[in-house]
Amino acid sequence: MTYGGHAKAILFLGLPLIGGHLAQYAIGLTDTVMLGWYSVEALAAVTLSHSYFFVFFMLGSGFALAVMPMVAAAAARDDEVSVRRATRMGLWLSLGFALLVMPIMWKAKTLLGLLGQTPAVAEAGGEYLRIAGFGLIPALLVMVIKSYLAALERTRIVLWITVLAAISNALANYILIFGNLGAPELGLRGAAIASVLTQSISLVAIVFYAIRALPDHNLFQRLWRPDWEMFGQVFRLGLPIGMTTVCEVSLFAASSVMMGWLGTVTLAAHGIVITVAAAAFMVHLGLSNVATIRAGNAYGRGDRGHMARGALVVFLLSLGIAIITVTAFLVVPEPVISLFIEPDDPARPAILIVGVQLLAIAALFQLVDGAQVIALGLLRGVQDTAVPMMIAILSYWAVGLSVSYLLGFVLGWGGVGVWLGLTAGLASAALLLMLRFWGKSLGEVGYA
Repeated sequence: MTYGGHAKAILFLGLPLIGGHLAQYAIGLTDTVMLGWYSVEALAAVTLSHSYFFVFFMLGSGFALAVMPMVAAAAARDDEVSVRRATRMGLWLSLGFALLVMPIMWKAKTLLGLLGQTPAVAEAGGEYLRIAGFGLIPALLVMVIKSYLAALERTRIVLWITVLAAISNALANYILIFGNLGAPELGLRGAAIASVLTQSISLVAIVFYAIRALPDHNLFQRLWRPDWEMFGQVFRLGLPIGMTTVCEVSLFAASSVMMGWLGTVTLAAHGIVITVAAAAFMVHLGLSNVATIRAGNAYGRGDRGHMARGALVVFLLSLGIAIITVTAFLVVPEPVISLFIEPDDPARPAILIVGVQLLAIAALFQLVDGAQVIALGLLRGVQDTAVPMMIAILSYWAVGLSVSYLLGFVLGWGGVGVWLGLTAGLASAALLLMLRFWGKSLGEVGYA
């Protein structure tokens, strides 16, 4: 396949996945915007709560992400039995993980208080997570089936299911947060209820599609029967993926905690900029998923040349997106941040000042953020997950967290210092992960 052919194939698969990630992002964006309109205090609480929730969501999603390269490689070998076995055990592991961490969601208020948050933010965040935590169960199960469908190159349905979820969430938020259409005004609790409803609707819809569109796979027939051999394979591949992902997510979660130490205004500005930067990241994440699928397919066939050409193309596409994002962040920062704040909010001027500074730094790490997630996608495609996990621990925790605390608090640079630390951690990960793929993992794939 030519480089142009690779670009067409990547975009054919990738655009629906990018759209799906943007629709998923829209769910968090809706919460942020609507609660920002409701009150700055609610915005600060949901910023922290989302970070807390997603640490556990992304840890659990490692099993779903493991399903993607396993199904892609099995499909390349026309091994439908392994496709079914891997997906089923991904569902088992995801459900088990969700049930295991439910008590941690229930005790979130206490844990947020121990992390140094103000009593008001800890109280509000705990109230939100006691409800929203139940959404972890359907959310992780949806992730597994999305990975299964995407690996089979059924990416359009992944997009439309996520669009359905985004619309459902916006409507439920509108009704429950503000008390519209005769419903009670529930504020933060309304947003949490809307989140659980949205994830449940998504699960019903995607299960229905999988049963109707792929009846030959019998995906849910005798689902209760254990398959311990495949259970172990998915676990061994998925746990390092989950740990790798949670290292990055926890870096941003820890940054939210540190920004909370600097006050409600700084935390609110941080939440807005994180939300904006996440929109750009969704594009890179979609390309990363395509990298996993296509690398997994080439891995199943042992086609190293095909994989190398595709990897170069997906890196270049990610680079182009990063350049566009950097330009937007530097040219129009205030109008972007203003979308999240009521015009008459008394905290608006202070949030704008902090937010513009943070958005400028967010522009700095777009290049490295895209590069590191693409490299991770490629490494997962060749089922290389243990060493990337160690790279993640080193880069995100040892480098990112340490530099954030040093610059933000020891040197007194505040929020700017915290965000420069994020950039350092992402840059370290990008360099080491790219060296891992191009220098070692790719070379171990044989020719077809």
